[in-house]
Amino acid sequence: MNPTRTSARSCIVFSPDASHFNFKSGVIQLLPTFHGSELENPYLHLREFKEVCNTYNDLNCRINTIRLKPFPFSLKDKAKTWLQNLKSGSIRAWDEMQQQFLKKFFPSHRTNSFKI
Repeated sequence: MNPTRTSARSCIVFSPDASHFNFKSGVIQLLPTFHGSELENPYLHLREFKEVCNTYNDLNCRINTIRLKPFPFSLKDKAKTWLQNLKSGSIRAWDEMQQQFLKKFFPSHRTNSFKI
């Protein structure tokens, strides 16, 4: 009488070319990690993440797919929980992911603190 585990659908909707994209497991170790703490810089994380993704070249996939597929592996702790709690099917492009990520981890009150 144990309940069955049902998996929630991902917030990321991949384009059809995603089925052709297989990144090597070694790439995961190269990815920077972001935990979601106030001390971390989300802009720096995105820049370092894109640097790793830019080393991968796949003629069968768009850059959108090459960035969206491994992004969840770069998130840990609070940041991973945030991603898992996004509305199912709400992210369809890398630009949307970046926007939501920065909205969460670099909110306007942090931006306002830099203004003089």
